[in-house]
Amino acid sequence: MSDGDPSAATAAGGDREAEIDTAGAAADATDRRRLGAVVLAVLISQVLLYPGVPDLVVALGAPAGIDAGMWFLVAEFGAFVTFAVVWGALSDALGTRVPLIVTGALGGAASYVALASLPGLGLGFGAALLVRVVGGALTIGAFSLSITLLMDLRGGNGRNMGTAGFAIGLGAAVGSVVGGSLAGLGALYPVYAGAVVLAAAGLLAATVDDRRRTAAANNSEASDSGASDSASETDGGGFRDVLARARTTPGLLVPLAFGFVDRLTAGFFALVGVYYFQDPATFGLSAAGAGATLALFFVPFALLQSPFGALSDRIGRFLPVVAGSLAYGVATVGVGVAPAYPIAAALMVLVGVCGALMAPATMALVTDLVEPEVRGAAMGLFNVFGSLGFLAGFLVGGSATGAFGYTPAFLAVGGLELAIALALLPAVRSLSPGAGVIGRLGAEG
Repeated sequence: MSDGDPSAATAAGGDREAEIDTAGAAADATDRRRLGAVVLAVLISQVLLYPGVPDLVVALGAPAGIDAGMWFLVAEFGAFVTFAVVWGALSDALGTRVPLIVTGALGGAASYVALASLPGLGLGFGAALLVRVVGGALTIGAFSLSITLLMDLRGGNGRNMGTAGFAIGLGAAVGSVVGGSLAGLGALYPVYAGAVVLAAAGLLAATVDDRRRTAAANNSEASDSGASDSASETDGGGFRDVLARARTTPGLLVPLAFGFVDRLTAGFFALVGVYYFQDPATFGLSAAGAGATLALFFVPFALLQSPFGALSDRIGRFLPVVAGSLAYGVATVGVGVAPAYPIAAALMVLVGVCGALMAPATMALVTDLVEPEVRGAAMGLFNVFGSLGFLAGFLVGGSATGAFGYTPAFLAVGGLELAIALALLPAVRSLSPGAGVIGRLGAEG
């Protein structure tokens, strides 16, 4: 009676493994939705302010004009650049992400409340910029680590990054439309709304399974010595590991470069686009109209992220990244030279489609190239380059527009996107030569 049927035991073990895999996939799907919702909320809170920036900076004590709006956005993104990798490396070192996400979101909400309180306290625009720096340092933790936690899930890097991209695009779309409407009611209304949305993001993040911590615990149970090795790898060294790899593996610099220029263009639209569409000398839209126009970009950008991300898993990253970037650059130039608003609006839709094609594939390249132990620092580094791109978009866009006007500014930014895509085409081909018929056709040139 002690001898059992080996085949039956094997079958039972297989059934248990299948049940575990099914349960794990279901848990991943649930957390993927929740993390997508967190990223969505963070983006809504951020973009709510953009359509009303011209009036908001005046309410905060600044003179009217694009310069004040530029520095208002630069202050936040300067903090993004400084603290994105700090949060990522900290999460790798601690072996946990969720508590840091919650801290960043709730802290960002508090900074929005503080910002809205400044006019009543009689404090000037300098104090507003300082609050923006503090808020940016906190908010980037919630944003970057939520995407990093998505990277930790199974189901395909393109699919996971497609979820992030969908949330980013939809959040920007909702934020631009709602923010424009709220700005029509009062300059500070979008700020209060942003605080509520960020607080909700923090509460939702608290319900997510902290897979980074779980993985670390499993490793420690497997082997004491293995745990020591893992600790030595992640304890404060994640960012150093990524920087070392970036120096020794040029391939990692490719998605970083695309992330930089893609977000440079997005930053350009966030600042210059708002003033461009509201300027009486161009189209003369209201804040609500400018917000709705930005949504023409963000809606297709959001809706197509997930299918295009999954597509890049099947055919490789080459065509989505290179073809998407080339078309994106051409469409961006077109918006700046459009002779009538309907043409500009149609081109904004095309910009969104092209952005959706390239964005998840670019983020997935980061996941393809780094080990799980340094994903937090890697995504932090990617967000540093992206935030530097936003900063460049604000500074270059604002300065070029002030000096030369809207059309030369659009030509410069769109031309830069084209130049990067052409220059890095061979590098993308070598990193991701393509799969399937479509992928092979693109990779073979």
